Amino acid sequence: MSQPQIQSGQSGQSGQPMQPMLRASLAFAVIAALLLLVGIGQSWSFALAIVNLCLISAIMALGVNIQWGFGGLFNVGIMGFAALGGVAAVLVSKPPVVAAWAAGGVNLLLAAVCCAVTIALATLLYRRMRKGNARLLCMTAVIGLGVLAMRYFYTPAVGAIEAVQPSQYGYLGGLGLPIIFSWAVGGLFAAAAAWVVGRVALGLRADYLAIATLGIAEIIIAFLKNEDWLTRGVKNVTGLPRPVPYEIDLQQTPWFIHWVQQRNAAELSELSPEASGEALRALVVEASSLFVKLCYSGLFAAVLAVILALSITALNSPWGRMMRAIRDNHIAANCMGKHITARHRQVFILGSAVVGIAGAMLTTLDGQFTPGTYNPLRFTFLIWVMVIVGGSGNNLGAVLGGFLVWFVWIEVEPAGLWLVDNATAWLHAQHPVRVHLLASAQYMRLLLMGLVLLLVMRFSPGGILPEVVRRRQAPAPAERKPAE
Repeated sequence: MSQPQIQSGQSGQSGQPMQPMLRASLAFAVIAALLLLVGIGQSWSFALAIVNLCLISAIMALGVNIQWGFGGLFNVGIMGFAALGGVAAVLVSKPPVVAAWAAGGVNLLLAAVCCAVTIALATLLYRRMRKGNARLLCMTAVIGLGVLAMRYFYTPAVGAIEAVQPSQYGYLGGLGLPIIFSWAVGGLFAAAAAWVVGRVALGLRADYLAIATLGIAEIIIAFLKNEDWLTRGVKNVTGLPRPVPYEIDLQQTPWFIHWVQQRNAAELSELSPEASGEALRALVVEASSLFVKLCYSGLFAAVLAVILALSITALNSPWGRMMRAIRDNHIAANCMGKHITARHRQVFILGSAVVGIAGAMLTTLDGQFTPGTYNPLRFTFLIWVMVIVGGSGNNLGAVLGGFLVWFVWIEVEPAGLWLVDNATAWLHAQHPVRVHLLASAQYMRLLLMGLVLLLVMRFSPGGILPEVVRRRQAPAPAERKPAE
């Protein structure tokens, strides 16, 4: 782990590093300038689309920073917790499928009751009976009978549910509530899964914890892909409701049309009535897309601001200082009476909950839940690069990394195509080398991600915005008067 940047009580001396807030301001100003260039050079709609994904990525990076930057926990199962947030969006927002509930809902509930009773009885036997063969035999019998009873109800229930109009439904649906509630539910789902993972894996060494979290994430994704009765599996769930207006509704709303007409009155007045009508319709379509994306940006920015404020407050509190002490030297913290495993479990649950919130927000933005898109490259590797490049242990650094890395990830493909096209312009259009390079330009994003990571780790090991630990200088000892 890189050493945090230590800032003393004195400032303004030569040779000191740039002040953290000035450095952060300059970094975010560069990001804002890049986004403005995209809006001017490409389109404002595309720039806002990048902003929305950057906001969600920043929230995910904050969740990982809580785990790694606060507690030193190496979690590589991020995609599993993000997927649970996506499941929450489906289960909260989609209306219930009445025919599916009628076909297999009762049996499914009975299977869930059998599962709960089995777990409760096995736990009771484990706690009440003495260790030995008798306890092992009793627990084996209870678990075996419970599994048989659960399968007795579960198998016919799943078959009946998935047979209900499989091309359109084939699953139970959800609660039919506003999808914005799913953001909190996604956090709860991820926190519950993190509690289970923490009970099993947080006592392991760092490398074993990484393997365990990766395996559990793959189990979650495999479950979501194969259990069609819950989320339709790889058939996907589309048409999720929005927390913002639809473009087509805005294009037919009188006040919105009037607002667009007033903002472009000078331009429209120079056209003929027929041309003015066509231009107004085109402007309304474009403005509706921008308006919807701005609404998403406002919601996502509000969530990011709340989570960022809570993270900064927690890090600067006595709890945050305790977590950093555990991270830096858990043996010394244990000697001081701190319960290391309990604190690790706490920070692991908090970070996973933040990732779950971001996962629900991403599914809301996409308008669909596609389990096949959850892969470690996007939902684990990129998020870790964001935290490392931005600055591990620095909340603003995690946010900066979310914006910078996602911007580079999106923009490097068109930039690579432009670069290859101009570099090979002297070749014939069908030249094999030119065709091959143009077809391979999209893979430059992987090369550039590795290059960015290497450069940051070489020249700024703590990230662009390193962690800053403020320590007061001890007052100089008072000079003693010479003896008379």
